[in-house]
Amino acid sequence: MTEPPTRRRMSGSERREQLIRISRTLFAEKGFDGTSIEEIAATAQVSKPVVYEHFGGKEGVYAVVVDREMQKLLTMITEALAASHSLIKLERAALALLQYIEESSEGFRILVRDSHAASGTGTFASLISEIASQVEDVLADEFAARGYDPKLAPMYAQMLVGMVALTGQWWLDVRKPGREEVAAHLVNLAWNGLTGLNPHPAITAATRDQPISVPDPTTVPAKPRTSEKELRELEKAREKELKEAEKARVREFKEAEKARVRDLKERERLLKEAEKERERVLKEAEKAREREEKIRQREARLAERAARLEQTDPPE
Repeated sequence: MTEPPTRRRMSGSERREQLIRISRTLFAEKGFDGTSIEEIAATAQVSKPVVYEHFGGKEGVYAVVVDREMQKLLTMITEALAASHSLIKLERAALALLQYIEESSEGFRILVRDSHAASGTGTFASLISEIASQVEDVLADEFAARGYDPKLAPMYAQMLVGMVALTGQWWLDVRKPGREEVAAHLVNLAWNGLTGLNPHPAITAATRDQPISVPDPTTVPAKPRTSEKELRELEKAREKELKEAEKARVREFKEAEKARVRDLKERERLLKEAEKERERVLKEAEKAREREEKIRQREARLAERAARLEQTDPPE
């Protein structure tokens, strides 16, 4: 009878990574308070002292999990904000968050919980604030180029990042529509505003054709190598697409303006007709009152004549 094969003993780094993966899943499902060292150890098929040896306790492993997720998301957002044009930055940042949610749902669920004080890395709000500080620099440059007050950039950065983050929390559960469509609508509202909304928004080809890499938290992410010629061609394609998008937006704005003018003229016409009808009704009412007054006067005269006749009639 052959002996069963012995299980290979994990190295210290392998055991550490296993405990982090298991803890990540448990924290996502049950939260910090709902997860115990006993459960982490039992799932990993090790004793509790092994967990204490690597992390010092539940607080230690939770801090590592939260820090890794924050760094992963922050790296993806930072990479997205490295684009040249502000519209591309916004598209890629929105897509980066949605991609992280789609591919790292457990990590996002951990981040959006009220982080335990033991994490040592703050809360999801602190992560959003850190991303907003990067967006603030982008908006400050854009404001200065357009003649707006750059001092307003921090406030607008909080508004913009908050809108994207809340949309991401909503999309975490619904997952419909797809992430590119959600990103397109987000950018549509942020870039065009309510008055200039595009009824059929879509992200630009420059964003769609440039996938965002997901960093490996256990390794240093490698920077993609792109030749200068490819960069120039990509930049030209972006500029061309942005110009076409701007022309389309201007056309839509002009068409909307013409529609508003037509609507105003129609309203003015209807108001004039209503005013004329009101004047006609008032005149008719005035004429009716005059006729009624004349009838009352005639009746009064007849009554007066009848009374005089009765007074002058001789007695029988």
